[in-house]
This record gives sequence, structure tokens and C-alpha cells, in this order.
Amino acid sequence: MSRILYIFPHPDDESFGPAPGIAQQLKQGHEVFLLTLTKGGATRVRHELGLSVAEMGEVRLKEMEAVEKTLGLTGMTVLDLPDSGLKNMCPMEIEAVIREHLDALKPDIAITYAVHGISGFFDHLVGHACLKRVFCEMKRAGSPYPKRLAFFTLGPESVAGGHFNLKASPAEDIDCVIEVTDDEAEAGLKALMCYQTYLGTIEKTGVDKRVHDNIHFEFFGETFDPPLSDLTAELPE
Repeated sequence: MSRILYIFPHPDDESFGPAPGIAQQLKQGHEVFLLTLTKGGATRVRHELGLSVAEMGEVRLKEMEAVEKTLGLTGMTVLDLPDSGLKNMCPMEIEAVIREHLDALKPDIAITYAVHGISGFFDHLVGHACLKRVFCEMKRAGSPYPKRLAFFTLGPESVAGGHFNLKASPAEDIDCVIEVTDDEAEAGLKALMCYQTYLGTIEKTGVDKRVHDNIHFEFFGETFDPPLSDLTAELPE
């Protein structure tokens, strides 16, 4: 069995994204951890609720704790870096936090957003760049972990556009496609609905209608054609 670490900037990135795939990986017996870099308090939803950034961050933290229990994650850490402000930080500070977590968990696979960030949010792009740099530095130094760097993305058959003008990856960049079962889709939907403050966004995006969609990943420095059906298959030594 493998140890998998998802690294995302915000609460809900995991549930608006690969949650059904996470449910599958846990069901298969893998250890799945989640590191979220911010509490997501700067979201515009806070204005509707009349909350400060700090207060909204605490609300979203509680929603994430509900996700942790719903999915049965092996472990979860939520940091408090500045939401919507990662671009203003020295990237070395973000990289140091990521490296510390990788050294503590020693995952076989580390995952974040693809280079386009799907939504194009700056925090997504910064997170991608920082994790990629840390991974390359660790590989150059001969670290035995992570063995694989994967990027969560949308496949070319996914519907682009919509509320957030989402971006997909071309077929030739996809290295793994996970097919989602009904029970895994249901687990993903339950995780998504933990974000009660985002019900309006869920309705606008229609993401709750897409929990049965396949989950797509790109691999950094590896190419599989046809794509693998298991994120943990054929791990590099």
C-alpha cells in the first residue's frame, strides 16, 4: 500500500476536485493525507455572512474537519497562510512549509493542481510551482520520497467554461484516469456538502452533478499511454 499526500491551497479544493478518487484510494487501503495551505477566509462568501477573514477561516476549518471525518482521511493539516495572498509571499517560505510536511510524512505520491490550476486562481498556480520546485530539489538530492509528483486536472472530455471558466488538460498530458464507482461518487458528494457556506457556489457550478466523472491526473517526468487506471501503479523506484 502507498502513502498519498494531497496539497491544495484552500478548503474545498479536495471536495470540488478529487474527493471520489480519494474515497477509492482509502477503500483500497492506501493512506491518504491532506495538507491545505490556507483556511480560505478571504472568500467573497464572507461578505454575505458578515464575517471577517479570520472568522470565515474558522468556519471553513470546521467544514474541513467535517470532510476529514466524512472521507475518513488518514490525516489532515490546515495551515493559515494568507488566502488569496500566496503570490505576495516569498516562495521559499511556502516551499519550506511544504518540505517540512513532506519530510514528516514521507509520502510515496504528492499531488497538487496542474500548471493551469483548473480555475486559474493565483493561489493554485503558486502552490503548483512551489511543490514542483521542492520535488525537483528533493529528487536532485537523492530523496527516496516522494516517488511520484502528480497533478490533479480535468480531462479533455470534461466540460470547460461554466461559472469559473475552468481549464482542462489535453489528452496527451493525461497519465492516469480513475473511474469512479457509485459509492465513491456518493462519498465525494457527502464531502462536498460539508461546505454548507458554499451551497450557492455548488449550485452555480453544478459540481455536485459531476461527482461520477472520471478523475484525471498528469504525472511530472513520467508518461503513460494509455493512461494508468490507478494513481499508485508502476511507481518509480
